[in-house]
Amino acid sequence: AVQRATAKPSGRLRRGEIPCYDKAQYQKRKYNKRRDYIIMAKLYFRYGAMGSSKTANAIMVQYNYEERGQKVLMLKPKLENRDGAVIVRSRCGLETACRFIEDVTAADAQGYGCVIIDEAQFLTKAQVEMLVEMVDDYDVPVIAYGLRADFQNNFFEGSQWLMAWADTIEEIKTICWCGRKATCNARVVDSRVVQEGEQVVLGGNGQYVSLCRKHFRRGELGDFKDLHLGED
Repeated sequence: AVQRATAKPSGRLRRGEIPCYDKAQYQKRKYNKRRDYIIMAKLYFRYGAMGSSKTANAIMVQYNYEERGQKVLMLKPKLENRDGAVIVRSRCGLETACRFIEDVTAADAQGYGCVIIDEAQFLTKAQVEMLVEMVDDYDVPVIAYGLRADFQNNFFEGSQWLMAWADTIEEIKTICWCGRKATCNARVVDSRVVQEGEQVVLGGNGQYVSLCRKHFRRGELGDFKDLHLGED
């Protein structure tokens, strides 16, 4: 995340150094306490299966930034409306105010220490490109949280382009009922795993469950059957 900077490239660069020809650009970069490193903004995609506490992680990152005196722009797509118009809420009860990504431009990132996006799988390609612009043109780090794949194990549009464009891709882990790492999001109807239907059907703990690939392919809910998932 950090690289040694040189104000004027002279001769061969040492390992980790980057050339900087523009003096004004060099001066506005972010330095650590020793002032000999610059911190380059990045686009992060942090994905995880259902129930991996992605939203809780997003809110805690916001808290950490704000505790250090930095402003955070929290965003979500308008398609995500389960928790109200301008609220991001986690299953464990954490919540915070947010704005819709459809209502902002890349320039709105100026003045913020970080931009965070919840439910990023619902983004469009154009919106992911706007996040790239925030990072590259305005030097603001962007952290997007979302699912990697849908209930058929196909990419969402947002996750597809985040996987393509993100500088850093990190997995937030959770487990299947069998104890293995859960990587798949199963849609449950009448206590059965279904793999046909519309890609986006908003639901929570009652309609989706995280499974490992083995039990996703077999449609086996194991201990989750006792929870009567997906029943009216």
